Amino acid sequence: MAEEHLDHALAEEFGGQIAEVHKLKASSAHFRTLLERNHGLWKEIQKIQTGVAPTDDFTLEDLEKRRLVILDEIAKMLAAAAT
Repeated sequence: MAEEHLDHALAEEFGGQIAEVHKLKASSAHFRTLLERNHGLWKEIQKIQTGVAPTDDFTLEDLEKRRLVILDEIAKMLAAAAT
């Protein structure tokens, strides 16, 4: 997993919370797993959207929904860490 690419993708989603992301990456194996799963789904979605990996709309929608569930969990963990 390319750290700088991952951090850039997370910066788009979680703007000013990069410091919290780094803290949770260092302290939580579950958080790291979520980041890895998010990154894998993000890569798959990008390949489909750019035409590199053709698929049907249902598959793309499923991947996007799965990623949103992960992003929601990441957001909850970040919110809890900020309090």
